[in-house]
Amino acid sequence: MKKNRTKSSPSKGVFPSWRSASTTQSRLPQVLLDTRQALRELVLVNGMKVFAELLEEDRTALCGPRHQPDADRRAFRHGHDEGSLVFGGRKVRLRKPRVRSVDGEEIELSTWERMSAEDPLRDRIVEQTILGVSSRGYERSLEPLPAEVRSHTTKRSSVCRRFVARTTAQVQTFLSRPLGDLDLPVILIDGTGVGDHVLIVAMGIDATGHKHILGVAVGTTESEQAIRSLFRNLIDRGLVVERARLFVIDGGKGLKKAIRITFGDWALIQRCQVHKLRNVAEHLPKHRQAWVKATMRKAWRAGTVAKARQRLSHLAEQLDAEHPDAAASVREGLEDTLTLLRLGVGGALHQTLCSTNPIENLQGAIKRIVRNVKRWRGGSMALRWCATALVEAEKRFRRLRGHREMPQLVAALEAIVSKNSLDTKEKVA
Repeated sequence: MKKNRTKSSPSKGVFPSWRSASTTQSRLPQVLLDTRQALRELVLVNGMKVFAELLEEDRTALCGPRHQPDADRRAFRHGHDEGSLVFGGRKVRLRKPRVRSVDGEEIELSTWERMSAEDPLRDRIVEQTILGVSSRGYERSLEPLPAEVRSHTTKRSSVCRRFVARTTAQVQTFLSRPLGDLDLPVILIDGTGVGDHVLIVAMGIDATGHKHILGVAVGTTESEQAIRSLFRNLIDRGLVVERARLFVIDGGKGLKKAIRITFGDWALIQRCQVHKLRNVAEHLPKHRQAWVKATMRKAWRAGTVAKARQRLSHLAEQLDAEHPDAAASVREGLEDTLTLLRLGVGGALHQTLCSTNPIENLQGAIKRIVRNVKRWRGGSMALRWCATALVEAEKRFRRLRGHREMPQLVAALEAIVSKNSLDTKEKVA
């Protein structure tokens, strides 16, 4: 006999429909969100209760137990007052127990005194600003508080005042650090525009390849006077003048002149090859730029100074007829682009120091941090923001690429400077 098999629909109680499962999944994130918020409020409220108990314990230690007469009592309870404490990047208002001595003087509770410092708030504001939070958006970046907890100092004006106070002190400390203990055979200098001001930054590299921000000067251009002012500040803080040293610069005439006047024969100058390529390319049509750049790079990779000079001079002669400005640009400062080759420095260290790229990375950090500033109110504001960015960038410094070749560079610097000094004495004699 053939069995009759019929299909029956599954029971709704055993297999819920896809619609009910979908509804449950859609509600789940909201449930988790409500749970997290309730947990945060629970921890916060209980933490406030524990803090209030600690304050009451301090008051009991000073005044003794309640409702127990004491002839030797030195202080007594004096009700409550409203005070402010730093919490979560803001100040919150709390009830503060009061204690007075028998002479009528107010006594601060030790727990309240430890918790009432403003420095954590200023540090939080500076950290938020460095990360890109604007003063107007600071309040929104903080965790919400329960309705019964009142807060303040999160508005734009309060945030700005605390940022200025904290960074002003930071800049003064940063720009007054002593330099006498640093052995700096290499100094890189470059400028960047901030509003109507030019910030000139000096970065030193010690004999082990570690980088150090030395100082910052504010001017309207990279003028000789602004750079000499920067050098005077560095020397006053202990920078040694009479030391064989390599300066890596972008080629500004005022900068080169200031180096020669301040450091004399102790300084050798390496012209940034990247800037030189850009300067030459500005005088050429697009279809000639790639060829000229490749020729110049090939010349700089020549084994000797004589070969490099010959190839660059030949390139200038080729450009004389059709592009005389480009030819003049190739000849201008030609010897300064060959300094590292003259020192015999090669490998990774040569690739690092043949341009101002190590210090130009700092300019990117400055631009990133000051991007929210819409209006610059003077050079002091520009200096404060720039120094704040440099302090942050210095925390992430790595050793110079090619630092293992630094002893070779130091020895070559001292040898060339000694030779130049002897040549000068012979000419005078």
